Amino acid sequence: MLADTRTAGQNSPVLPPLVRSLHVHSSHGRAQPRPGFMLPRTEDTMAKSILIITGDGGECYETLYAVHRFREAGYEPRIAAPSRKRLHLVIHDFEPGWDTYVERPGYQLASDLDFSEVRVDDYDAVLVLGGRAPEYLRHDARVLQIVREFHEREKWVFGICHGIQVLASAGLATGARVTAYEHCRSDVESGGGEYVADQQAVRHGRMVTGQTWQSHPEFYREVMSCLGAEAEVTL
Repeated sequence: MLADTRTAGQNSPVLPPLVRSLHVHSSHGRAQPRPGFMLPRTEDTMAKSILIITGDGGECYETLYAVHRFREAGYEPRIAAPSRKRLHLVIHDFEPGWDTYVERPGYQLASDLDFSEVRVDDYDAVLVLGGRAPEYLRHDARVLQIVREFHEREKWVFGICHGIQVLASAGLATGARVTAYEHCRSDVESGGGEYVADQQAVRHGRMVTGQTWQSHPEFYREVMSCLGAEAEVTL
């Protein structure tokens, strides 16, 4: 249970750490959304927006790292899921004696919009995260259409770990060199792609893929390089 950190005379609600980090306090002591976070994009908005696709069963560390890394770099990450709700994220890790990874409950994080609300024009790139969520998201026609539209408009498409299952189902693996979690190799090859086993992150055209959350340094180095190059071109 979270400790109540209010002092005498304070009436503002105590926010969990993850929620508290997304808010600032006004002069009246009430929590207000942090400026620029989770707000509709307008022509005057300077920050570039990144769409993050996940859902219940999404990998917790991949989700939190993506949100924080993009915000750190000055981008506005927005999480799209099947519905607007607090998502139940999970932790995938390895234990001695297991032939595959184990899954444990992780943090919860609210989605910003559902898939039917996504307007591709509002974003500069899309990131499809891993975990167990891609197992069912790849069967959602809205998700496949979103990913295809990013690709067709030559916007950046990023995918990590099991996120390749969505990209492959959308047809983006065809003719591409990609990487992913090792046991997603068949998804890549059956989708007409070339699986790269010896690189933590692979860039092919306007798509970057990574193997697992252990690949974050290599993966986000490529991601930020792509977004930075785009920023220089559009200045």
